[in-house]
Amino acid sequence: MLDKLKNLFIVDDGKETTPVQPKTTQQSQSSPQQKSPKKQPKQASPKSDTPVPPRPKAAPSERFVNKLLEAIEANNEKGFDYLEFKQSMANLSTVDMDDATRYKSALAMAKTMGADASQLAKSASRYLAVLEGEENKFRVAFGKQQKDRVTQRQEKLNSYEKGIVDREARIKELQGQIEQLKVKLSELQTTTENADAKVTATKDGFYSAYHIVVDQIKNDLAMINQHG
Repeated sequence: MLDKLKNLFIVDDGKETTPVQPKTTQQSQSSPQQKSPKKQPKQASPKSDTPVPPRPKAAPSERFVNKLLEAIEANNEKGFDYLEFKQSMANLSTVDMDDATRYKSALAMAKTMGADASQLAKSASRYLAVLEGEENKFRVAFGKQQKDRVTQRQEKLNSYEKGIVDREARIKELQGQIEQLKVKLSELQTTTENADAKVTATKDGFYSAYHIVVDQIKNDLAMINQHG
């Protein structure tokens, strides 16, 4: 059944959906034994207000294609519903007729199977609701995965970036303090040199006077001893 659904819905080139032609027209109807039992659609989580993103250019993932079609298959209704109608449309695509005639022919065939346009529309809407439920579950799972794999890492990146900015600011602040200390060091070196010069001049002035007086006394002492 899943392969049949792939033939009806899947496109390999990522462009507009074009059903692949079935091999025989007998594939347009499934026997009761082949039909999956009717199941009620699983209740979806509350739908997000965020709109469904537009269709990307990337090729569809086979894993997700299978998952979506399995959800459709699990909710397949007994009797002639939208899926059988779509199969009839695929079978009629081998006949040379325009779309309007093809739809009218398929609807006429559906009536013979006990399904009118209103019932088919209701069935198609039901499958859309199933797919919307799958999309909503994917959105929730994707949000968690994004948080686990991307958001948390982004928070770490932001933390590292903030750490770098803070430390660069600290380095800049320290560099400013270093420059201030250099200025003070230079000023202190100048004042120290000046003070040292003054102290040295004082020392020199003292000893100059000291030796003048002491030398005279020593000279007089020597003369007294010589002539006494």
